[in-house]
Amino acid sequence: MKISVRSLHFQIFKSSHFQISQLSLRSPFHQHRTKKIIMQPIKTALCSFGMSGRLFHAPFIETLPQFELYAVWERSKKLAAEKYPSIISYDNYDDLLADDAIELVIVNTPNATHFEYAKKALLAGKHVIVEKPFTVHSDQAKELQTLSEEQNKKLVVYHNRRFDSDFKTVKKVIDDGYLGKIVEAEIHFDRYKQELSPKTHKETPGDGTGALYDLGSHLIDQALTLFGLPDAVFGDIRIIREVSKVDDYFEVLLYYPELRVRLKSSYLVREPLAAYSLHGTLGSFVKSRGDVQEASLDKKILPNTEGWGNEPETEKGLLHTEKNGTVVRDYIDTLQGNYNDYFKQVYEAIRFDKPVPVSAEEGLNVIRVIEAAFESSEGKKVVKF
Repeated sequence: MKISVRSLHFQIFKSSHFQISQLSLRSPFHQHRTKKIIMQPIKTALCSFGMSGRLFHAPFIETLPQFELYAVWERSKKLAAEKYPSIISYDNYDDLLADDAIELVIVNTPNATHFEYAKKALLAGKHVIVEKPFTVHSDQAKELQTLSEEQNKKLVVYHNRRFDSDFKTVKKVIDDGYLGKIVEAEIHFDRYKQELSPKTHKETPGDGTGALYDLGSHLIDQALTLFGLPDAVFGDIRIIREVSKVDDYFEVLLYYPELRVRLKSSYLVREPLAAYSLHGTLGSFVKSRGDVQEASLDKKILPNTEGWGNEPETEKGLLHTEKNGTVVRDYIDTLQGNYNDYFKQVYEAIRFDKPVPVSAEEGLNVIRVIEAAFESSEGKKVVKF
């Protein structure tokens, strides 16, 4: 039996069993823990204050009581010091690492430098957050993982897109079994951008450059978070813009025993496709890439602002499935996106030895998939993982 549910306002999803909702973390235990957190802020240092430092790190370190934005490594322009007069602006990295007050170092520099700077920070006795991609090569990631264990320091990869509103909603749909057994998934991160990035290090051929290391890191991490490690990888990696010297198109296919996951990105997609398309034995879910956090940060809206991370109503995902033999098709509410949750988990990991939000092992696996995709693309073959 098929029912038109638009007129019924999708009543079936309003039941307590089937509704997608956000869980409240405001338990008495959580409130008690929060009081302890506020008393011991982590003095944190940034390795740069470009877009990454300005948008994705400083606003959260600044506004969360669990952290203190203590220092920044600024080689020439003192932009961070102008914005945050109370911080220490170091001219060189060794001086920053020699500051015993600093507990946490965020390595948010060009991809090829991640390994070197993270290693030096660990050897200096600091906890470390490393921007994605974790490293350029998997053996570097493994070395950092081992070193962090030897130093007894937390090493965390900054895969912030796990905390996007759209991805959180997709994960909730899968985890709650709305689609049955997933048989096919496709994740896109497309752009239309004829011109090159003004960041020359991103457009110059070399270690860790190109779309697969950049946007591909996000997509691979999301796929591995949802479905685990694949059995094999196929990659098609190309340069499609005349002005580009690094890959600006990729398609990566992950093989699982009863599932195929396709990851795609192109810089010549003027009409965007759905960011997430998932199909299972019960139904399908299609969702746009609607997270608003980056756009809000770019407008200088701080993450402690009311309504933070809430997508507009127009970006709701379409769920077409069935429940107890009744076919249902309607747009469902999106969960709130919030990178604050990443940093709060980092704090819990450092202060109370809780699990980190993204482990070195998980960051390593992303690099392994990237390496396999390049091997596949160059050899025009499927590579066993």
